[in-house]
Amino acid sequence: MASYAPFPNKKYSIIYADPPWDYKGQLQHTGSGGKDSGGAVRHYPTVPVSEMKSWDVDSISEENCLLFMWSSSPHLDQAIQLGKAWGFQWATVAFVWDKRRPNPGFYTMSQCELCLVFRRGRIPQPRGARNMRQLVQVKRTRHSEKPEVVRERIEKMFPQQRKIELFARKRYQGWDAWGLEIH
Repeated sequence: MASYAPFPNKKYSIIYADPPWDYKGQLQHTGSGGKDSGGAVRHYPTVPVSEMKSWDVDSISEENCLLFMWSSSPHLDQAIQLGKAWGFQWATVAFVWDKRRPNPGFYTMSQCELCLVFRRGRIPQPRGARNMRQLVQVKRTRHSEKPEVVRERIEKMFPQQRKIELFARKRYQGWDAWGLEIH
């Protein structure tokens, strides 16, 4: 199991997270008799939800804080449980990402991913733009890489708040970053 650094000794009003969901080693496939086309475990260390629930996200959360959390459809129930375990109340689906390229699925072709929003206390003030669209239509690229437009919309909605990205892969101006790929 990978070892994560301690959380920063700061508090944030906006937390943006793309948890390393554990698919129990399940790989994507190209259909009956097809080749393995990868899976989360081929790209990064996954973490069981039971372990992530124990992480002290409360220690970095302001009294009034929003948590924007990505969830694949198979992990939707676990994402809601995780947000609650971290001390937040379920609010709504903030963004629906139409990836424009489907993945194989067990029931339907998987083409959308959800960015959920949870609230702790009140919505952080002052607020910026309030006209951000929920639907994001951006062709998917590398495994698990999220569209930049979502981060940009969050910045426009909350331009003055202190922000952190959990499980970050790179640094962005105006955001603190925490994760295995940040050095």
